Amino acid sequence: MRSALSKIASLDQVRARVEAARREGKTVALANGCFDMLHVGHVRYLEAAKAEADVLVVGVNGDDSVRRLKGPGRPILEEGERALLVGALKAVDHVVVFPEDDAARLLLALRPDVHCKGTDYTLETVPERELVRSYGGRVAIVGDHKDHDTKKLIERIRG
Repeated sequence: MRSALSKIASLDQVRARVEAARREGKTVALANGCFDMLHVGHVRYLEAAKAEADVLVVGVNGDDSVRRLKGPGRPILEEGERALLVGALKAVDHVVVFPEDDAARLLLALRPDVHCKGTDYTLETVPERELVRSYGGRVAIVGDHKDHDTKKLIERIRG
């Protein structure tokens, strides 16, 4: 089994890995998120995303992006730690940290067969849905219902 650290790579490196997988006839899924304080909802989301394709690439939002998206005091864990935790999951094949607030650049670079989003989205509300369709990919809503979230977990811990 590959180490978590060996799964983390730059976008160019992940693109080369994806291209190699495609030459072997494998399909590729992309899931993305902040993954600030890994919890059961994240695990279920990524396991469901892996079920959509042979290879799962996970984009982890960089620290500055998490601050913009989640607000003051976030992220709790820095991007390298979050990437390592995500990479430790069996379902995950490759991890790339990205600085943008959305996955458009990752999608254009990797052109996954499936772009997986969690159940806090619908097929109509995925921001990148038209981009994915433009290159022939599809969007899948995966994971369990959004009963778990990092914000509530942080509030619970802080008491």
